[in-house]
Amino acid sequence: MASNRTDNNSRQARIAEMRRADRANDRRNKAIAITVSAAVVTSLIGFGAWVMIDQQNKKDAKVAAAKAPVDGERNWDVKTLGRKHVETPVKYEMNPPVGGDHNPRWMNCNGDVYKNQLPEVNAVHSLEHGAVWVTYNEKADKADVEKLAGTVSKTPYTLMSPDKEQAGTIMLSAWGKQLTVDKADDPRVAQFFTKYVQGPQTPEPGAACTNGLADK
Repeated sequence: MASNRTDNNSRQARIAEMRRADRANDRRNKAIAITVSAAVVTSLIGFGAWVMIDQQNKKDAKVAAAKAPVDGERNWDVKTLGRKHVETPVKYEMNPPVGGDHNPRWMNCNGDVYKNQLPEVNAVHSLEHGAVWVTYNEKADKADVEKLAGTVSKTPYTLMSPDKEQAGTIMLSAWGKQLTVDKADDPRVAQFFTKYVQGPQTPEPGAACTNGLADK
């Protein structure tokens, strides 16, 4: 009888020990799961915060670039530039003009590349709509003209035409803004496009650049 009681006690002790071991394993597994989950959550939060900071930094850099003047650009006081629609010729103080009274019809400026010199009074109306107007004289290399034409043709709210009378080899004009460069690969060309195509200088943002004149 004593032996049976001893065996029974031993069995119960082993069962109790196994249960304690199981409970200890459960607690350890729960602790590991909690630790891993916390690490994952912390990583996700950290990654999300990094993404937000990176996006904000890029946004801030874009805003700063938009505010910074393009090196070498000329500026006119837009308050002194007329904006009346007139049917008569207009004498502009700069060539190409960057603003002033103009014809009621605008030149199409949806990436339009013109082979002939444009009537200024119509091109100025395009600038009022937020277009960048690229012009070049006979000093411009053919390769540069072709490169600029390719850029303009892919860019809404731009137009391009020759201008034999202009002083600069290649000139970019927006409402109240103008830049002169010698080569198409000048990095300021892209900067001018980025800043002034439908840029903050636009008197009539979103106005049409189609359904105007298209004398190519």
